[in-house]
Amino acid sequence: MPIDKFKKIQTPAVPLPIENVDTDQIIPARFLKAVERKGFGDNLFRDWRYNKKDEPIVDFVLNQSKFSGQILVGGKNFGSGSSREHAAWSIYDYGFRVVVSSFFADIFKGNALNNGLLPVQVSEEFLEEVFAQIEKDPTSTFSVDLVEQTFVIDATGSSFSFEINSYKKQCLLNGYDDIDFLVSRHEKIAAYEEQ
Repeated sequence: MPIDKFKKIQTPAVPLPIENVDTDQIIPARFLKAVERKGFGDNLFRDWRYNKKDEPIVDFVLNQSKFSGQILVGGKNFGSGSSREHAAWSIYDYGFRVVVSSFFADIFKGNALNNGLLPVQVSEEFLEEVFAQIEKDPTSTFSVDLVEQTFVIDATGSSFSFEINSYKKQCLLNGYDDIDFLVSRHEKIAAYEEQ
């Protein structure tokens, strides 16, 4: 599945104010049978979204029509647990392009960046501002600018400058995974080998 280029988005956000969300909660192990990066969004947070009869749990945020958008706002320590890459796949496949938290597990953060999903780490105080704005108005928009590395609460103008590895930034801007990046450098690699 190709990765979309990412430069800037302006979109509402979906709040998930739960700390220590681990990869098994993001995508339960029983859904890890496929090896392609598609179809996993259907089972994102499966055990929180549906009961044992496969009926939607109405008070779970992804089942509430008032919340939408391409930004998922999680609590502290998002993506802990096992190293499964499928967690990033499922969030991306569902339609999210950004995950915001005050802290990410390192392996999840790497997997997200490798699969076109931008993890934006903000301060705990700024995260609370984001949650408060969504609670006040679920249609509020947020602007994420990868070139400038800023996350802005549009309604208030409050912003946060986030950090990102320069190589991964270039990959996201161009829609590359690691292999795509190497292919894009094919001519330079060939020229180097000839020297």
